[in-house]
Amino acid sequence: MEANNYHATITAKTTANKAFDNINRVKEWWAKNFSGSSQKLNDVFTVRFGETFVQFKLVEVVPGKKVVWLVTDCYLHWLHDKTEWNGTSVVFEINDLKGSTKIDMTHVGLVPGAECYADCKKGWDGHIKQSLYKLVTEGKGMPE
Repeated sequence: MEANNYHATITAKTTANKAFDNINRVKEWWAKNFSGSSQKLNDVFTVRFGETFVQFKLVEVVPGKKVVWLVTDCYLHWLHDKTEWNGTSVVFEINDLKGSTKIDMTHVGLVPGAECYADCKKGWDGHIKQSLYKLVTEGKGMPE
């Protein structure tokens, strides 16, 4: 993946399968306002934050290894281009490090220069490095 896409990494003392399961529990670490399903290939789910919503489709699912969400629709109310995320992908790659697990999350298409980049980087940093990390390590995330 290109180095300029948004990327975050967390490492935790857990198994790759448990990390995979926690990533798929979207409403427990990202958005309480969640509808749909985020468990298996071709599932569709939507997260909402006030006026803003993003709809995803799971386009690749490899248990314990990888999950890819494709943005199929969105409305980012604070941007000039309210559909800036459409066609982008959120990729979670999971690697077993013998005793701990590394999760790499890349938002392919969210790059410096995109209108949303600064705000979205800040948001993703909190959701991945804090909330998902807490869900994986403590069993309780901090969804919005």
